[in-house]
Amino acid sequence: MTSLINESRPPVFCPGCSHERVLYALDQAFQSLGLEGREIVMVSDIGCSGLFDTFFNTHALHGLHGRALTYAAGLKLAQPDLNVVVTMGDGGLGIGGAHVLSACRRNLDLTLLVLNNFNFGMTGGQASVTTPVEAEVASGFLNRLEKPMDVAQVAAAAGAGFVAKVSAYQKGLPDLIKAAITYDGFAVVEVQGVCPGRYTRRNRLNPKMIDEALAQAPAWSGPVPANQRPEYGQAYRRLAQSLKPAQEPRGLSVKFKPPQPGRQEVVILGSAGQRVITAGELLGLAGLSAGLQVTQKNEYDITVLRGPSISELILSPEPIDYASIDHPTVVLALAREGVGRFAKEFPRLDSATLVIRAQGVDLPETGATVHDVDLKGQGLKNADWSLAGLSVQAQLGRAISLEMLRAALAERFRGQTLEEALALIERVKA
Repeated sequence: MTSLINESRPPVFCPGCSHERVLYALDQAFQSLGLEGREIVMVSDIGCSGLFDTFFNTHALHGLHGRALTYAAGLKLAQPDLNVVVTMGDGGLGIGGAHVLSACRRNLDLTLLVLNNFNFGMTGGQASVTTPVEAEVASGFLNRLEKPMDVAQVAAAAGAGFVAKVSAYQKGLPDLIKAAITYDGFAVVEVQGVCPGRYTRRNRLNPKMIDEALAQAPAWSGPVPANQRPEYGQAYRRLAQSLKPAQEPRGLSVKFKPPQPGRQEVVILGSAGQRVITAGELLGLAGLSAGLQVTQKNEYDITVLRGPSISELILSPEPIDYASIDHPTVVLALAREGVGRFAKEFPRLDSATLVIRAQGVDLPETGATVHDVDLKGQGLKNADWSLAGLSVQAQLGRAISLEMLRAALAERFRGQTLEEALALIERVKA
């Protein structure tokens, strides 16, 4: 096989950089496996190791620092026949550490080459997660406060099936990388090397010293016996095939004509406990019953028993590109909490906007048309105010009709709950 090195963009590393040795070793592994460029995806992120994707005539994806494994996982699951190789520096390893641990646990058939030169070489020589405690780096004394990560040991502890810790200068590097690529699962190869542009300007390190340090460390050179298990993608597809097929979404037939033409934007401003989100869903179903396009965007406090609860709906005969309101046509003002969150919007509303206000709820100054309704005086429970507000809106013929609302309730509820909801919307006086 011919080399997959990109001749139009030849490798450019600092003289003596170990990354270049890894690059050519990887190319030799590709050739030995007889792989063509269309069968490989190189995935990288930021840093000197992030240049690898441009130096090969293969598919490539270049992403955010530390996130390369997330892209690689999606690629491998979508295209299991591709050989996905990820190059990452010790900087990206630290930034994306959680993704590395997840990949080790998952055992998806990916090959990760960690090009460890003990510092952030491209950005100034700062300490990384693998920088030795005694090293002199551009980030001052910070590395003296942290124990450096043993990449291979962490990967094995997290469940990686293939783990190797090697020198960029050993003769058998192409064969080791080849073994990692052909391993049926997640393979991690930590390749230690020299960064002449940054690290070795302040610290003495050479290939012999790397070899001596590796000889004294626990040996990691291939499959980890305790971590052998089925490859994630194959196991996933096998289990997925054993499941019953998911039911197709139930269709909703178009039965009605909306009371108003054009796009309608509705905001429900309530509080926790008023079932605002359910009311928004009902409003959306009502719109669907008239053949409208619908979006719903909800906002509610993390403390679900207090605070604002807001739902924004768009009902439109045309496709909706962005699920955010611009100029609401209807606002249901049901509680001070929701109104308070929306307070800045009221002054810019004009008479084209109908605000249906529950009596007792104060509004900011507004040019909107305000319609007051005494929900409490009608004996309605606070939890029913959102549905009651929809009934008032439907009775006034704004965005939905009572027929549309009844259809939505019939779609959403059954039995006694449906009967009570239908009775509620009929008794509300607009």
